[in-house]
Amino acid sequence: MKQIRFLYCDNGGIIRGKACSSQTLSERMHGGIGLTVAMQAMNSLDELMPVEGIGAVGEVRLVPDPRTFRILPYTPRAAVMLCDMMTLEGRPWEVCPRSFLRQQVEQAQSEFGQTIIAAFEPEWSLARRGLDGAYTAIDDSLCFSTIGMMTPAAMIDDLLGAMEAQNLKVELYHPELAHGQQEMSISPARALEAADNQILYRETVRSVAWNHGLIASFAPKPFLNQAGNGCHLHLSAWAGDRGDRNLFYDPADRFSLSEIGYYFIGGILEHLPALVALTCPSVNSYRRLQPQSWSSAFTCYGPDNREAGVRIASTLKGKESSSINLEIKASDNTNNPYLALGGIIAAGMDGVRRKLYPSDNLLLLVDPSSLSEEERQARGIKALPTSLGQAVDELEKDKVLMDALGPQLAKTYIAVKRSEEKSYSARTTDYELNQHFYKY
Repeated sequence: MKQIRFLYCDNGGIIRGKACSSQTLSERMHGGIGLTVAMQAMNSLDELMPVEGIGAVGEVRLVPDPRTFRILPYTPRAAVMLCDMMTLEGRPWEVCPRSFLRQQVEQAQSEFGQTIIAAFEPEWSLARRGLDGAYTAIDDSLCFSTIGMMTPAAMIDDLLGAMEAQNLKVELYHPELAHGQQEMSISPARALEAADNQILYRETVRSVAWNHGLIASFAPKPFLNQAGNGCHLHLSAWAGDRGDRNLFYDPADRFSLSEIGYYFIGGILEHLPALVALTCPSVNSYRRLQPQSWSSAFTCYGPDNREAGVRIASTLKGKESSSINLEIKASDNTNNPYLALGGIIAAGMDGVRRKLYPSDNLLLLVDPSSLSEEERQARGIKALPTSLGQAVDELEKDKVLMDALGPQLAKTYIAVKRSEEKSYSARTTDYELNQHFYKY
């Protein structure tokens, strides 16, 4: 092992990092690696935003969490750890996304005795890049088609081995609807570990694909005429430190969901128009977040309703109490998983705190697009934002989420998102697609 990568995810959803040599690792474990504070005000185009206190003056430390240590199976003589951003005095920096998620996890535990278990469910596209820079999907197979399994078989085999080597347990794999689109899900974990796993997952898929001469893109809408890539987020709340009782389970309920589970839904739906600024945070996200795209575009919920904002996932036979969970559909891979999951937990806890039982008017057993606009209005079902700018407007108005983020993280994040909206609006659609395809 020659180098150890210290990784973090920035406010633009880009995975970044620095590396130290194995000879200096012991001193870097405690002292960390220096990082200019300006990096958290950098958008996904590497444009630095003017944010007070986040500029040329000031430094934090990337301090690794040793529990995240992995030897990288796809890069010879390299390892990785996920990092917290710490002040020079050794305290969590207020603009650190990983620290934000940890705060929400700890609050759920201290206030309600809840251990949050979560899993990210990423979709991604495999493509080849031509000499002209254009991307072409590796196949034009059908959803779940065995042809779609055959085409990338060698890469997928190596990917399974790389996941196993990093203790990322793969549960399911299949080709998805779009050309070259794949889905591979890994096991749920405690919230912070689940977000860490999403970073490791993205890095692993991109790297293994690269080793096979392919580009793996997690962009929400890599091809305009194909289905987009989501990253649905599953979560449940469990009792106590040991986490041995699923608080979302109630066998007497028609959908096996407990009162606490419904309160979570109520909180998530109330804050969902603002939440998408965290869960669907790129300009490209809103090409996917459309009605009848199985991405959810409305504030409603339902059992196994894949067009609803929140899906109550049906239980597995013999594992009813452990498998009940909520799926948040309006989420994609351009999000910073620490901010996305932390925001969802904050919204859910607000629902529990205020006992926001969702109205039956928001319960749908049909595609919300099949209702007229008048019917949706009568039920109180709202359309989600249709652009990043609208989503950020909603976030700025949401006191619960803004308070959870804290003034400095909220201010910096919003500045980055506003800048991305402005920068991409001044460029062509082809530029936007190409940038998102390669960077995510």
